[in-house]
Amino acid sequence: MPRVVAENEEDSMAAFYQRGQVGASPSLGELLKFVGDIRKEANGDETPAHRVLEMSETSNEPRSLPFVLKFNNLTYSVKVRRKMEVPSLFGRRERLGDSSVGSEHLFSRSKILLNDISGEARDGELVAVLGASGSGKSTLIDALANRIAKGSLKGTVTLNGEQLESRLLKVISAYVMQDDLLFPMLTVEETLMFAAEFRLPRTFSKSKKKLRVQALIDQLGLRNAAKTVIGDEGHRGVSGGERRRVSIGIDIIHDPIILFLDEPTSGLDSTSAYMVVKVLQRIAQSGSIVMMSVHQPSYRLLGLLDRLLFLSRGQPVYNGSPAELPLFFSDFGRPIPDKENRTEFALDLIRELEGTPGGTKRLVEFNKTWLNRKQNLNGNETPTHGLTLKEAISASISRGKLVSGAGANNGTNPTAMVPTFANPMWMEMAVLSKRSFTNSRRMPELFGIRLAAVTITGFILATVFWNLDNSPRGVQERLGFFAFAMSTTFYTCADALPVFLQERYIFMRETAYNAYRRSSYVLSHSLVSIPSLIFLSLAFAAITFWAVGLAGGVSGFIFYFFVILASFWAGSSFVTFLSGVVPQVTGSGFTTFLLSSTLTKLFYRMNSTTLSNASSEELRSSTTALSPPWITP
Repeated sequence: MPRVVAENEEDSMAAFYQRGQVGASPSLGELLKFVGDIRKEANGDETPAHRVLEMSETSNEPRSLPFVLKFNNLTYSVKVRRKMEVPSLFGRRERLGDSSVGSEHLFSRSKILLNDISGEARDGELVAVLGASGSGKSTLIDALANRIAKGSLKGTVTLNGEQLESRLLKVISAYVMQDDLLFPMLTVEETLMFAAEFRLPRTFSKSKKKLRVQALIDQLGLRNAAKTVIGDEGHRGVSGGERRRVSIGIDIIHDPIILFLDEPTSGLDSTSAYMVVKVLQRIAQSGSIVMMSVHQPSYRLLGLLDRLLFLSRGQPVYNGSPAELPLFFSDFGRPIPDKENRTEFALDLIRELEGTPGGTKRLVEFNKTWLNRKQNLNGNETPTHGLTLKEAISASISRGKLVSGAGANNGTNPTAMVPTFANPMWMEMAVLSKRSFTNSRRMPELFGIRLAAVTITGFILATVFWNLDNSPRGVQERLGFFAFAMSTTFYTCADALPVFLQERYIFMRETAYNAYRRSSYVLSHSLVSIPSLIFLSLAFAAITFWAVGLAGGVSGFIFYFFVILASFWAGSSFVTFLSGVVPQVTGSGFTTFLLSSTLTKLFYRMNSTTLSNASSEELRSSTTALSPPWITP
C-alpha cells in the first residue's frame, strides 16, 4: 500500500509541475498544499488539508525566479602558534637575528583552511560539501554564511551577480548548527510557534501563523510528535532525528531564500538521516538554495543530492552532479567499480592520494581542467529573466517567499527591501517572556532548589544571630549578619547558572540572524526573574527579620525586604554576566562562591575593626543618627 501511495504521489507531482512553466518550482505553501491533498486522498488521512497563505493568490507573475549563489576564489587562513623547543630556539638566534623575519613568523605560522575555492548553488538544488575530517567543509559553510571575519576571508560571494551585504544575508538566509540547541520543556509545536512569533511579521494574524506552523510540522514529518516535549538528559522527549528536524524547522519558518546547514545528518541513524535530507530536498524544491556539509553520505542519500563539492585540505577536487562522478574518475584514470558507493570510493581515493608525496595536487588540477572544459561546452550563462537582485527578492516576497519581509517597504537597494527585525521591540519582549516563563514553569525543581537554599540559610542565620540586644556588641553582630545575608543572596543565585549557560547558546544562535534584538532578551530576562526574586526575598526577610531582633516595625521590614530584593537582583545580574564570560559551569559556580565569600570576609573584618576602635558612647550616638530604623529599637 505505501508503494502505491508513493507512485500516485510521484505521478501527481509530475502532473503538478507540468502545469507550471518550464523550470518553475512551486512555493512552500503550494507544495505543502498539494502533497497534503494527495496523501489525504490516497490513504484517508485525517490531517487537515493545507491552505496557501494569501500572499501570492493575486500574483500573475511567473512562479519561478532564479537565484544563483556564486563564490569565487575563496581563501581563508589562520595563524597557529608554532611549538619550538628551547635548544633549537637558542641555536637559531644568530641566524634569525640577521634576517628580516619578524617575531610573529618565529612563534606562529599560517594554516590555510580554504584555498581558492569556487563554485555555485542554484535555487531548487540540494548542494552537499563532502570531505574527510579537517578538509574544510564546515569552514566553507561558515564562510558563505558570513560567520567568518571579512578581513581574514579573501574572495567574493554574490547572489545573482550582486555582492551580498552582511545585513541582507542575515535576513534572506538561515543557518542550522550541528548541535540541536532547543528548550527542553517546550513541545515541538510550541517551539515552532515561538519561532513563528519571532520571524513572521506582526501583520500576520495569529491564525495565519498557526497555519504556517501546522504546514511546517507536516512537511517535517513531525505530526505524531507535535505535542511531545523536546526533552534532555533528565526528561524523556523526542528522538534524535526529530530533534534535528525541529532545529531545521525553527530556521526555515520564514521560508528563507538561502539555507546553510552544518552536518545535519551527523549522529543520526540511516533512516533518520534519510528523512532529514528528504525534508531538505523538499525545501530546495520549493525555491530555496540549500547548501550543507555531509561527512559521509549513504547510497540512498546520494540519490537526493543535486550537486557535490568534494574538498581535500581546503582545495576542491570535484564539483559537479553525482551522475558525473563515474565519468570524472574514469577520465582521471581511476574508474569507479560497479556496485560500489560512489562517494565512499571518492573519499577513499582522496585519503589515499593525501598519503602520497604529491598529495591531491594532480586531482585538483584535473578538476580545474574538467570544469573549464564543461563551461566551454555548455556555457556559463545564468538565466535571470533580466531581473536585478532587488526585483527578484520583491517578486519572491509577492509569491510567498521570505515572508519575514512581506511588510517591508520598497527601497532603492536590496537591503532596504526587508526589515532588519520582523517585529517591534515590545512584541519581542512579550514573546521572550512568555517562552521563558513556560519553560521555567515546567521545571519547578530549579526554583525549589533555590527556595530550599534560601530557607535553610535563613534559619541558620536566624539561630546564629538569635534575638540580638541593643548593646554595642549587638550592633556589631547585626552588621555581621548583614554581611552574611548579602553573601547568601549571591551564592544562592549561582544555582541558576547552568540554566543561563544553556540559554546562552540558544541566544547566540537566534540573535546571529536577527530573530530578535539583544536588548529585548536582556530586558525580558530581567522582568521574568522579578516574581521569583520577590518570593525568595520575602521568604528570607520573614525568617530573619524578627528572629534576629531587627527593629523598625512594618516600615523597617519593608525597607529590609527591598534591600534583600535589590541584593538578589544584583546577584542574579552578576551571575548572568559571569556566565557570559566564563563557559564552564563548575568554574563559574566556584568563582561566584569565592567572590561572595571574599566580599563577606572583607565587609565583616572592615566593620569589626571600625567598631572595636570606637567607644561605646560614640557607637551608640553614631548608630542612632545614621543607621536605618531596623538596626536600632
